Amino acid sequence: MVLLISIGLSYAWPIVVVMQFQQLLYFVAVAETRHFTRAAEQVHVSQPSLSQQVRALENELGAELFSRARGNIALTDAGEALLPLARRILADADTARIEVQELVQLRRGRVRLGATPSVCTGLLPQVLRDFHDRHPGIQLLIEEGGSHDLVRQLARGALDLALVVLPLPTASPALTTVELLREDLVVVSSPDAPGLGASARVADLQGERLVMFRHGYDLRELTVAACRAEGFEPEFAVEGGEMDAVLGFVRAGLGVAVVPRMVAERAGSDLRMTPLSRPRLRRTIALAHRSDVAPPRAARELQRMLLAR
Repeated sequence: MVLLISIGLSYAWPIVVVMQFQQLLYFVAVAETRHFTRAAEQVHVSQPSLSQQVRALENELGAELFSRARGNIALTDAGEALLPLARRILADADTARIEVQELVQLRRGRVRLGATPSVCTGLLPQVLRDFHDRHPGIQLLIEEGGSHDLVRQLARGALDLALVVLPLPTASPALTTVELLREDLVVVSSPDAPGLGASARVADLQGERLVMFRHGYDLRELTVAACRAEGFEPEFAVEGGEMDAVLGFVRAGLGVAVVPRMVAERAGSDLRMTPLSRPRLRRTIALAHRSDVAPPRAARELQRMLLAR
C-alpha cells in the first residue's frame, strides 16, 4: 500500500511524501522494541530487509528517524513526530480491514445454528425468513439436537450459535448464554380422546399413557422429572420420536404428550391443548455461543435479530 501524506515534522512548511505501508509498520516495530533485530522478528522479516525499508523511509522524509548509537536505538525529534501519526495510520488501516471483512461476511458466508427440534418448529421459521430476506447470500446451516449435544458441538467449534434449554445439562464456563424466552408447557391430546378438563395438574397425568420423546430430548427429561416429583412414574404408550412424530402419534390417539405452548398453538385444530398448573411447567430458552471465540459477523447479526424478536 502506498500512502501520500502531507506531514510537518520539525520544519516550517509541511512536505508531501510518498511512503509504503510496510515501511510505517517496520518503523513502529523498531520504535517500540528499540532494536532492529527484535523488530524484524516481530514483523516476520529479515533484519537487513527491515533496515533497508526504514532507511528508504528516512530518505523519503529527508530526516533520520533513529539515533543509531552502538547498542542504543533512540528516536530522533523527527521520529518522535512521526510515531503517533504512523500508529494512527496503522490503526485506521486495521479498522478499515475489519469493517470491509464484516461487510463481505454479511454478503456471503454461512451461519451454523443449532436448536432443539421444538424451537425449530415454533420459533425459528419466521426469524430465519426475515434474516434470509435481509442477507440472501448467507447460507444457513441448521443442526437439530438436544441441549446436551448442542453444547458439545459448540465447545468443539462445530456451531456458531445454539438455542438451548436452561439450565444446561452440565456447567460450561466456556459458553456465554443469554436468555431468549420463557414458555409454558401444555398437554396435547386427540380431540376424540377423553378430555383432561380446562386445565390439568401434573398429577392428572398419572394413569395417562404418554407419547414420549427419545432419550436426550430436553422435554422428555423435564416431563419425567415433573412426574416423579409428584410421586409416580409416567407410563409410555410409545417413545423414541422427534417432535413431528410425537404430534402425529397424539393425533392418532395413541396417547397424550407434554409440549411447548408455541408448538401446540401451531399444531392445528386437530389437537386439543390443555394448560398445566400446580405445578406450572415452564422452560427457558437461551442463545449460547463460545466465550473464547467471537461469532462471525453474520452470526452476530442473526443473534441480534433473535434477541430483538
